Amino acid sequence: MDRVQVILTLDMDNIPSNFQEILKHEQEVVAKWKEEGILENLFLRQSRNGAILIFKDVDEEKVKELMTTLPFFKLKKSIEYLSLIKQF
Repeated sequence: MDRVQVILTLDMDNIPSNFQEILKHEQEVVAKWKEEGILENLFLRQSRNGAILIFKDVDEEKVKELMTTLPFFKLKKSIEYLSLIKQF
């Protein structure tokens, strides 16, 4: 099954004062995606300035649409989408 990897980098120079509230909402959205089975993995970057998300069973266009609903999407500095083929 193919995967889509998203590399999200946050703009840490412009973090709003309600960041903890946004983080809580972010975690709820991610938990829902995991429950639905479309988010296979989420890795936080060691630098704490973003994350890597790996989606399954959805195409890149759908992933782009989903990412716009993520609370941290508004805080992004950059975002990169990579369509992957899982080799067995």
